Amino acid sequence: MSEIIYQRHLDLLSLLEKKSFFLFGARGTGKSFLIKQQLPHARVFDLLHAPTFERLSRRPTIIGEALQQPREIVVIDEIQKLPKLLDEVHRIIEERGARFLLTGSSARKLRRGSANLLAGRAWQANLFPLTFSEIPHFELARYLTRGGLPAIYDAEDPWEELKAYTGTYLREEIVAEAAVRKLDAFVSFLDVAALKVGEEVNFESLASDTGVPARTITNFFEVLRDTLIGFLLEPFRLTTKRKATTRAKFYLFDVGVTNALAGRRELPDASEIFGRNFEQFVILELRAFLAYQRRDERLTFWRSQSGFEVDCLVGTTLAIEVKSTTLVHERHLKGLRALREEGLIARYCVVSRDPEQRTLDGIPVYPWQEFLRLLWSGHLL
Repeated sequence: MSEIIYQRHLDLLSLLEKKSFFLFGARGTGKSFLIKQQLPHARVFDLLHAPTFERLSRRPTIIGEALQQPREIVVIDEIQKLPKLLDEVHRIIEERGARFLLTGSSARKLRRGSANLLAGRAWQANLFPLTFSEIPHFELARYLTRGGLPAIYDAEDPWEELKAYTGTYLREEIVAEAAVRKLDAFVSFLDVAALKVGEEVNFESLASDTGVPARTITNFFEVLRDTLIGFLLEPFRLTTKRKATTRAKFYLFDVGVTNALAGRRELPDASEIFGRNFEQFVILELRAFLAYQRRDERLTFWRSQSGFEVDCLVGTTLAIEVKSTTLVHERHLKGLRALREEGLIARYCVVSRDPEQRTLDGIPVYPWQEFLRLLWSGHLL
């Protein structure tokens, strides 16, 4: 475990002053540590603790029987392991006004089963790997190699930690969820999917690469989304002058996990892989920002069928092209210019490793550090 105590953007106490919450985040993002740090006086029921799981499985009413104060804060860690507890949670919220934080590293059983989702009595928040503004003395090359899981970013041997995480946790999580029938096929798919991060999803091509039917590939992607390991970036389709693609892009939730699954221990500067990881990094930062700020703008990308592309759009507010180059030229603006002709997006920019901020054809070119400072300070969106 890292000795550094990171100050996270997510303020659990402020959330719970408003409502009970489901808190979802992949294993290793720091949910349990955040609870200890921010909610030291909360009553915690940890379902990873076998005796606690057994007692609550037999008698869910223990939760209510243990409460001593009105409006007490109660944490149930890994709620997906015992969804029937949600009926008792529902009753306690209604009768006693307690505030619950219900954490999980998977939403699959809750969303796909008959679990009581509390009918709006609990909202949802997410915890992601560490972001740029949460890491003191942030180092880009380090992050693009190791990723942002707190215990791995500062590990003495991050590669061994990543191998353990991807080789043990990810596979055990899938087994625990009983999400796939053939684990070997899923493991093969996961390794191939890591090489496709940032690309449009082609189910038939992936089926050919992995030797499993396309319908199974579709199910595997649903498993990754439900277990918070991956997500799809949907295409922006409102353009009329140039018809847009309908295929989504796939991303894993952490660049370090992506590297481990793809077998990449090094990331040569200015290489294609460096560029892809840099793009993934910026998109993950935007995704975390929108979630932590509880913003409703949809994150998408745009690609015309004729080949013009813009890496990321935040609603219709901002279109962002991500380039890992240290010198952006006019040729890097082709996608933004084509999208600008549609007149649908309010602002456009480029994020790069340029050392200074400048403007090309009316489009700001931000050094990545300045872009992220503006983002997290609330001055960009």
